[in-house]
Amino acid sequence: MRRSIILLSITVFALGAGCKKNSEKTEVVAQTCNGVDSRFALKVFPIIQNSCAASVGCHGNSSGNGPGALINFLQISNAATAIKSAVVTGRMPKGSSLSVQEKDIIVCWINSGAPNN
Repeated sequence: MRRSIILLSITVFALGAGCKKNSEKTEVVAQTCNGVDSRFALKVFPIIQNSCAASVGCHGNSSGNGPGALINFLQISNAATAIKSAVVTGRMPKGSSLSVQEKDIIVCWINSGAPNN
């Protein structure tokens, strides 16, 4: 009986260890947004334009990539959840990366309700 319990325990442990989630690496971004200037027009929009839309073309006019075009406030705010996930995990922008400060700006803007400010 004891041998069966030990064997069962080892089997359960081995199965559990083999079933790890394949989670993506997430980078720690702003724990608090105090002092982070996350105004849309002044900070967020230029980052999106330079890293996602205009200069690289991935999310420019008529884009079908991911959430589509990210060239105006409405498109960007509608895609806020997808943008936050992509930025925090480092999946985007493809072929480059954002600084921690740029990530904080985007995440804080989204966490504050993605206002048009």
